[in-house]
Amino acid sequence: MILAGDIGGTKTALGIYSPEAGVGSPLAQETFSSANYAGLEAIVIKFLSNLDFKVEKAVFGVAGPVAAGKAIITNLPWVIDEGQLKTTLKIPLVKLLNDLEATAWSVPSLGEEDIYTLNKGEKIQGGTIAVVAPGTGLGEAFLIWDGYRYLANSSEGGHADLAATSQLEIELVRYLMNKYEHVSYELVCSGIGIPSIYNFFKDSGKAKEPDWLAEELAKAKDPAPIIFNAAIGKDRTCSICEATIDTFISILGSEAGNMALKVMATGGVYLAGGIPPRILPALKKGHFMENFLRKGRMSRLLYHMPVNVILSAKTAITGVAYYGLEML
Repeated sequence: MILAGDIGGTKTALGIYSPEAGVGSPLAQETFSSANYAGLEAIVIKFLSNLDFKVEKAVFGVAGPVAAGKAIITNLPWVIDEGQLKTTLKIPLVKLLNDLEATAWSVPSLGEEDIYTLNKGEKIQGGTIAVVAPGTGLGEAFLIWDGYRYLANSSEGGHADLAATSQLEIELVRYLMNKYEHVSYELVCSGIGIPSIYNFFKDSGKAKEPDWLAEELAKAKDPAPIIFNAAIGKDRTCSICEATIDTFISILGSEAGNMALKVMATGGVYLAGGIPPRILPALKKGHFMENFLRKGRMSRLLYHMPVNVILSAKTAITGVAYYGLEML
């Protein structure tokens, strides 16, 4: 039996998986509010106390960097240690994965119902797969075929230098360079980056901020959802928010194309994270694919690469379970 977990700042999802049932059919599953517990051990103990399974291995995908078997969780005062978990939980084998690497491990098990196709392309069996995930930050990963199965590899490509591809983006980069020491793709292609683009349009005078929106943003802890809703919601239209999301999508398309070229993603490109499903109507309009393909002599190569949006919200825990069953 494998204990798999998706550990986030807001919630922790745990599940029990077996080789016979596979990753698509957890034998038990439960979600907990992370902030209500002092650490992961307390959540796991509570989860297992109501179950009659002998757990031999545990794998956890965590929202934060993993080094030497330890992880500090983003937005939680937790330090997770593989050795400490083994001792406290009495589980012989414990492994920590970065959450985006965990998402990448889930890609081989995705079904047609789990994705929306932006570009059908021509998938090459065994071709490298790229994963670009705008969420709170911008995560990137890729999978390579070893002759028997896909192996996931993590990346910090989201922190690469932002490159402008239009006159507007040149102005945006200059604006951001005056405010930040380092201007990366994550600074615009993420939940934390959406306000950066919005403020550029407002401060430069290129778009006017409506009074009703200024009032809502002043009260909000996180402005990104309000900007999303005002841009693609049915209730009202907002030009500054539409311009913000259009720019976000254009730059995301450019960076997804960059990632596809760097790893030769002939096995496909997958957009993961919380943002793409939320803005799917805007992604369908074409700005994303236009910028994805705008790579000069390489445009034809990119045209043949499948591009899909991952719709499933359970990819992280599915990937963790896949890693536990297949790799451990």
